[in-house]
Amino acid sequence: LPPLSITFTRSFCSQCFKYMAMAAINSFSLLKGSATVRALATITTSRAKFSIRQTQRLFPLPLHFRRAMSRVNATNDEEASAKAAAANADSGALTIFDKIIAKEIPSTIVYEDEKVLAFRDINPQAPVHVLVIPKFRDGLTHLGKAEARHGEILGHLLYASRIVAEKEGILDGFRVVINSGPTACQSVYHLHLHVLGGRQMKWPPG
Repeated sequence: LPPLSITFTRSFCSQCFKYMAMAAINSFSLLKGSATVRALATITTSRAKFSIRQTQRLFPLPLHFRRAMSRVNATNDEEASAKAAAANADSGALTIFDKIIAKEIPSTIVYEDEKVLAFRDINPQAPVHVLVIPKFRDGLTHLGKAEARHGEILGHLLYASRIVAEKEGILDGFRVVINSGPTACQSVYHLHLHVLGGRQMKWPPG
């Protein structure tokens, strides 16, 4: 064939291949319904390059699917952080909470007395999410380490949680959570209570 014909044929085939790929992706998306998968491959021809990532603009992932993927990624990160934190749980090293208590790290304090400190979580899981911690760890890296001598401070932490709920206007309904140990995704080994509220809670919590 003449050179012009060969050039035209290659260009035509490249365009056909591109549109065939688009049609295949579109069909697959329809078969999968709303759960459109992310395509990470790049199709390369002799004359044109076509990235399937461009189809995300044409076939965007549904919001619920993106949220689900975000939750999976967040869960994986939390589990990894929990395992790393557990490795140094009993080392006696200072934690970020010790620095917050010493006012070396800024925080938004909700309540404070001589025994406990309550401040807003920087990664809130509810409209109201406050952490309540004892100012003196005294071996209480997690609830599993509690002994009879810790009874007073444990009771005071619960009462302080009630004060926080009242201050935040959620006394009619709130949740108090304690994560204890790596399988509970405890990320800081300084006993702390999560006070959550401001929205309808679900059960089981997960």
